[in-house]
Amino acid sequence: MDDDAIAFTERLHTVASELAEKVAAVHGARLQCRAGCSGCCSDGLTVFALEADVIARRHPELLAEGEPHPEGACAFLDAEGRCRVYESRPYVCRTQGLPLRWIEEDEEGPYEGRDVCPLNAGVGALEELPAEALWTIGPFEARLAEKQGDGRRVALRDLFRKTSGEKRRLPVTR
Repeated sequence: MDDDAIAFTERLHTVASELAEKVAAVHGARLQCRAGCSGCCSDGLTVFALEADVIARRHPELLAEGEPHPEGACAFLDAEGRCRVYESRPYVCRTQGLPLRWIEEDEEGPYEGRDVCPLNAGVGALEELPAEALWTIGPFEARLAEKQGDGRRVALRDLFRKTSGEKRRLPVTR
């Protein structure tokens, strides 16, 4: 990926984090998300190729020499459940745990969906929260998709050269 695309993605991540912090501040201590909380860090997560390129550029040694977290949780978690690429984490990780809202459509027309991590269910009745107290899914994803130009997504686990089940090849010494 070219430097312009990387810079765009990193700026978008910075803005998303700043806005997510404002939503989190509305809920204060009711959010249980803290360093080491990995309840939302699911395995099999895919991200835009742009975001995978940021991680690859910022963490080449980890991807070349490190191993992914065992299957069942995000490949980038360490043994204590902390993110090893936190400063370069993808957009979706920057909003995990927040109360979310999105627009869907069915045969009856458009409607708003809402959800929150079960660990943060204490944020109040979701249907009673004003829209600005929730993170709106859609606008940031649209910007990433537009910049990338295609819908290609990359599994985070696939960024590692080594996999946890792979046999290591050691040189033969005589």
